[in-house]
Amino acid sequence: MNHPAELAMHQYMDNAVKGKSTMSDATIKQVADDVADALKRQFGSGKARGDFTLRMSNVGRPTCQLWFEKNQPEKALPLPTTFVMNMMLGDIVEAVFKGIMKEAGVKYEDTDKVTLEVGGHNINGSYDIVVDDAVDDIKSASDWSYKHKFESYDSLAEKDGFGYIGQLAGYAKASGKRAGGWWVVNKANGQFKYVPATGLDIDKEMNHIKDTAQKVKDNKFERCFEPTPETFRGKPTGNTVLNENCIFCVYRFACWPTLEERPAVKSQAKEPKMVPYISLTEEYK
Repeated sequence: MNHPAELAMHQYMDNAVKGKSTMSDATIKQVADDVADALKRQFGSGKARGDFTLRMSNVGRPTCQLWFEKNQPEKALPLPTTFVMNMMLGDIVEAVFKGIMKEAGVKYEDTDKVTLEVGGHNINGSYDIVVDDAVDDIKSASDWSYKHKFESYDSLAEKDGFGYIGQLAGYAKASGKRAGGWWVVNKANGQFKYVPATGLDIDKEMNHIKDTAQKVKDNKFERCFEPTPETFRGKPTGNTVLNENCIFCVYRFACWPTLEERPAVKSQAKEPKMVPYISLTEEYK
């Protein structure tokens, strides 16, 4: 079932396509101000990243990744030159999306700062919006992520390497509101949808956040995921590959010194896909 706000926004956009929608000067200024704030944040500070702290944006991430971020940040893979532009695209999408919400008649509370006190940590962050007394996040996504990762709450929970569920749970707990879900915009074509956090267990997520805070405090490195056995046509090759939860981790090479990204060694494709191998049998070395 679609969120009522989602239906209102689709109607507003349908009218826009037909040339029947307008946008008030006040809303245009709101969007412009939000984009200006994003530009200052992404380009205007002139400050390098500060010391490690637990934040709402990282508290849901794997603790092995947080250990590297805290202790060996220099081991991270270098960010591409497109990184800041990609962040800006997300900020612009969020700003415009809020403007569309407002013009479509959707009532919402705008972003606000919150603090969650857990295990001696003050975990700070700013949620995106509150609709119907529920905290929602706005996410811009690639076409693949939009179709597969954000297909449903269950598909997101299955491979939540970026910690989106823990982040939303933290915002809800800190603000004293319900956990709503995610407004997701496809950056490739402008599609958008609402993914409700129907399976989110706040108590379970809070226990996970408490466990994360304790492990950060203990500062002992432990891998969260084991290598995955490689198979070809349903049969094991004897090789192991990087766990899917680690694919986008910027510390994957530091965590797995034997990691080697190379074309699939067992493939009949003309151009075999690239595979992150942890170990290879003698046959394939």
